Amino acid sequence: MLIKLALRVRREDAELVLAELLELAPGGVEESEDGDVVEYAVYGAPGELPDLPDLRAAAGGALVEVTTSEVPDDWDERWKAFHQAVQIGPLLVRPPWTPPRTDVLDVVIDPARAFGTGAHPTTRLCLELLLELEPAGALVDVGCGSGVLAIAAARLGWRPVLGLDHEREAVQATLDNAAANGVSVQARRHDLLRDGPVAGAPAVLANLLRPLLLRVAQDGFAGAPPDALIASGLLAHEGDEVAAAFARHGLRETARRHGGEWVALLLRR
Repeated sequence: MLIKLALRVRREDAELVLAELLELAPGGVEESEDGDVVEYAVYGAPGELPDLPDLRAAAGGALVEVTTSEVPDDWDERWKAFHQAVQIGPLLVRPPWTPPRTDVLDVVIDPARAFGTGAHPTTRLCLELLLELEPAGALVDVGCGSGVLAIAAARLGWRPVLGLDHEREAVQATLDNAAANGVSVQARRHDLLRDGPVAGAPAVLANLLRPLLLRVAQDGFAGAPPDALIASGLLAHEGDEVAAAFARHGLRETARRHGGEWVALLLRR
């Protein structure tokens, strides 16, 4: 029998809770959204899952609720059906169980652990804006997750590409997926709350929640500000605040893309 243990937290607390949860559930975490609440789920046999007191302690005051349920026998096929290929312009972002195509720039991403394959609106919006840029040297992907954006950038011709994330699992996922795609992407840990300014580059991608985007704007960049910065992970009403925060670095909004309740900004120096 397989059990699903679900922990629901407020969206603004999601990234910090995920960092703690991955320490308790190194086998992987599934993420989904329900309005202003993010649900993290872990799966396992009875006795293999984290204890409820540990989960509540990890979530702290952010916890909405914890539930347990029995998972149908075909859960693995349902999980695969959830992750489908997504095409954005010339890019096809797909999980490994869908076939490749020769008429597109193929980006194959294993959605292991807490990461997806590019279908989330915030990732799609980032890729749409990335396609508006001409590859012009180095690029940094802040909060790289599974490496979707970093690998897509490398496929589009950006060199060198660096992925930053505070999670060891994300760094390893990015490196593994880059190797599977045959592209050169570096990745290393960087905690935005502790490690100071992010690495500078001509282009920076930051698919982060509002508090972390504001932290990037507050701390600035190691070296000159980027010529172009794509900021995603924002609810529609948060776009103006984040654009204003980066204006102090000489970055001005030149494009804004909408996807449902989300927006992404293209800022240029």
